[in-house]
Amino acid sequence: MPIPTYEQLLFPLLHFLSDGKERSLREAVEHLSDRCKLTEEERERLLPSGNQRYIENRVGWARTYLKKAEMLEYPRRGHMRIMERGKEFLSTNPDSLTVDNLKKYPNWEENWHGGEDGGEKTEESTENKTPEEQLELAHNQLSSGLEDELLEQIKSCTPRFFENLVVELLLKMGYGGSRKDAGEAIGRSGDGGVDGIIKEDRLGLDVIYIQAKRWEASVGRPDVQRFAGALQGNRARKGVLITTSNFSREAKEYVESIDAKIILIDGRKLARLMVEHDIGVSPSVSYVLKKIDIDYFVEE
Repeated sequence: MPIPTYEQLLFPLLHFLSDGKERSLREAVEHLSDRCKLTEEERERLLPSGNQRYIENRVGWARTYLKKAEMLEYPRRGHMRIMERGKEFLSTNPDSLTVDNLKKYPNWEENWHGGEDGGEKTEESTENKTPEEQLELAHNQLSSGLEDELLEQIKSCTPRFFENLVVELLLKMGYGGSRKDAGEAIGRSGDGGVDGIIKEDRLGLDVIYIQAKRWEASVGRPDVQRFAGALQGNRARKGVLITTSNFSREAKEYVESIDAKIILIDGRKLARLMVEHDIGVSPSVSYVLKKIDIDYFVEE
């Protein structure tokens, strides 16, 4: 049979995870290749870019879609495991699973768009769209998937690596002066996060208080209040609070009601900033779109 599409792989992948065990992407690819009776040539066929196999790419995208629908999770780097929603779906004895099924679940759009500032809608029909518009939609989907993977990598880092990551990002964004200055200002806490101060600009005209922790649960108002108190205790009026999870509505409302200027950066925004400033990512494939140069054909 032809290599299945990612949508055709949704149901067999979820079924493969039904025993509740952690599985790697490699295990899933091998199992689904056997299940679909792919030939050796089909198993090894590469994308036009030449950097990944078709079947691996499509299983990867099926995994991404199931995660967006909260049917599976990534318990540790490179592994996946079925979640309660996935078990509940299988308990109804379905014979298929489509993207339309996934879209009906709560948080589907939020998980694709990354919350309030997630940018353009990534999951929409390509019908009646120009090739350029379809490329834009595909780019948005790829970016969202990359941010997910990046965030999982961040969560698996050691505390010290995470501290260095935050320093690197702030420097790329123009804060902290030199790396030596930033390294001395940040990284004082030993509790798996970062607490310290960093220069707002290269001249050091003002300082910003930084706190960054690898929270799993949503960060609530009490955590933000404690951070605001730390700002006050250090006679600082500006702060950045970074988390690998997200902030509650009460936490967001609180920072809008106080005099101190506190910027909240959740996990999705952290990953997006890392992509924007090339931290932890590198170019994979580039496509150049060309158009007719009308001026070239103008005769004198």
